[in-house]
Amino acid sequence: MLSKKTKYGLKALAYIARREDDTPSQVGEIAKSERIPQKFLESILLTLRKAGILGSKKGKHGGYYLRKTPSEILMTEVMRVLEGPIAMVPCVSLNFYEKCDDCPDENLCSVHKLMIQVRDSTLNVFRNTTLEDLSGKETGSDFIK
Repeated sequence: MLSKKTKYGLKALAYIARREDDTPSQVGEIAKSERIPQKFLESILLTLRKAGILGSKKGKHGGYYLRKTPSEILMTEVMRVLEGPIAMVPCVSLNFYEKCDDCPDENLCSVHKLMIQVRDSTLNVFRNTTLEDLSGKETGSDFIK
């Protein structure tokens, strides 16, 4: 199940991507528009800034902005930052692999085989979906500042 952190993060990123002008989005306006608790949103946006997806500007006209165009931000990157590993079990994770304690042989494990298919299908969707797709707004090639 998708965590609230990830759901809110995706909603906030889509909000920022839909902006008509170049001004940064303020936390309060995003929280109000998307019905996200402001304190929780502040933490999420900070995580996205630390990961390099967002930039921030301080001051009266400050806020958060995308560091790349929406068409360059893949859902694989966003999901890994907000949700962690994409795989449902560690033995099929590409970036966070761990052997399962209760499985003597991954090659014979029916759960392993199923979860590889689930992982691959999920990765296919995330790799082929950008923030632009999520926001419903087509953008040019210039960075949003």
